[in-house]
Amino acid sequence: MEKISELKVKKIIHRPTQNFDYLGNRLYNSFEYDFPYKAYYEGSERERFYAKMIDLSPYILLGYFGFHQNIFLVVLISIFLVIISGSILETFWGTTLGKKFFKMKIVDDFGKNPKLFRSLARNILCLLNFFPEFSEIIYKNGGYGTDIVNKMSFSMHLNNKFCKTYTLKEEQVTEVQALLN
Repeated sequence: MEKISELKVKKIIHRPTQNFDYLGNRLYNSFEYDFPYKAYYEGSERERFYAKMIDLSPYILLGYFGFHQNIFLVVLISIFLVIISGSILETFWGTTLGKKFFKMKIVDDFGKNPKLFRSLARNILCLLNFFPEFSEIIYKNGGYGTDIVNKMSFSMHLNNKFCKTYTLKEEQVTEVQALLN
């Protein structure tokens, strides 16, 4: 059986030559390459962060307003509960409440829902993902000089890399499963 990490996508690249046809149009050479399948999508870090916050919020609200506990204790217990419930939900349905809101699904390297221990390890490693990455972007504004913008993002791929799981959009899951068969 094939794995997502072994999937290849064929792409044809057209490179210009120095030759022209009799009408003056440039001639191109076509090359076919096998590229690794891109099993992620742009902007997933922010959506995954918000999905985790959605997963945490019912536990925090219940603990703070329902049981009238200290907010620090409620957050710690909520993180533990999200790790356990997220592992169980990802094992059976491949998604959690927050991921379902953003139409994301977790699959293993074979395109199936991850097993319980892999999902548990993935959710524990998720705690390491909350360390932000800072980058500086410089934009040139024509005649107005340059703007320097500081960008903060969360690297949300560490747990997927170690556990060999993938966070995909729901419509991407059917595409992956078709490529695997």
